[in-house]
Amino acid sequence: MTPTFYIPTIDFQLIWQSLPYVLKGIPYTLGIALISFIIGNLLAIAFTLLLERAIAPVRWFIRFYVSFLRGIPMIVLLFLFYFGMPVQLTAIQASCLSFSLSSSAFLTEIYRGALAGVDSGQRDAGYALGFSYYQLMRQVIFPQAFVTAVPALGNVAMDVLKGTSLTAMISVPDIFQLAKIVGGRQFDFFSMYILVGILYWLLCLLIGAGQKKAETYLLKQVGITD
Repeated sequence: MTPTFYIPTIDFQLIWQSLPYVLKGIPYTLGIALISFIIGNLLAIAFTLLLERAIAPVRWFIRFYVSFLRGIPMIVLLFLFYFGMPVQLTAIQASCLSFSLSSSAFLTEIYRGALAGVDSGQRDAGYALGFSYYQLMRQVIFPQAFVTAVPALGNVAMDVLKGTSLTAMISVPDIFQLAKIVGGRQFDFFSMYILVGILYWLLCLLIGAGQKKAETYLLKQVGITD
């Protein structure tokens, strides 16, 4: 069978007409990404502190958790929670759970590395001044570590946002799923995937801008200026 070659063209009229429909998926895309990133951060901070203070079996479990979830493809995790659970989760619930757990594993490594980068002498000074461990972490160590972690956190946020496109595989009506529906109806996937690619790019630009502002603000808070 001889393959057929053609030069794809972008149907700008179709893109413009379909834009309002595709944008209806924005709440799902941003909602899943935001909820997952927040929960992932909360879990990661807890795991990071436990890695420093918990008993050995707990630390072993967290290390296994981080290694295992960093090694599982996201689509496998989504299918596991949506199709494989004894209790049926909705597509939204399965998506949020999957991205929360996966992102928490990567974020734990980011926070662990950021904490390790803070001068250990500051801990000794804090204890000498009478700080408890959690006071020291909250007021001295974590603010400095967070500045170091912000660029990596921005990258994870972008990865989570782009990864939400996989939720189309379990019928979440995000921007990718809606673009795919239009592409199937109009027999023009090329134009619709160009549109959805631009939308993800613009959303990532917003995350990047927020990351820069957060870096500038945090540097000022810890007394470092450019």
